[in-house]
Amino acid sequence: MDARDADLKKELNATLQTRRELGDEYESALVDSFLEKVDQRIDDAVERRVRRQLAEQQMTVARDSRSPKATDTWGERFGFGIVSLVLAVPLSAIGGGVAHLPGLLVAWLGIVGVNAVQAARINPGLFGRRRQQRQDDAWED
Repeated sequence: MDARDADLKKELNATLQTRRELGDEYESALVDSFLEKVDQRIDDAVERRVRRQLAEQQMTVARDSRSPKATDTWGERFGFGIVSLVLAVPLSAIGGGVAHLPGLLVAWLGIVGVNAVQAARINPGLFGRRRQQRQDDAWED
């Protein structure tokens, strides 16, 4: 039992004691007074929960508004792809010339890796959610 429950129990005991002392004439007023205190306690608890949920929602909105998806444009994505392909030519030549096929594979794995990371940054859940969504859709049918 926390302190608020103990306080409420004390209030109830005091109300019952007062009723015994004052008699039945004041019962309605005493009950109303006690119920107002209970209502206030409930209102306070609900207000705390609503404030907490509102704060959580605001944090979620703030996080979503800062996501890369909100700031990336089609031009930026297109430019990244073009730069990636332009750099692929000299990287392939250097990797293939120095280390032959293993060097070429390492260069292209790096190029594909950088593009995969960029795609995942722009589209969160790109590599994981689709499979889950397909499974969820299959369960709904």
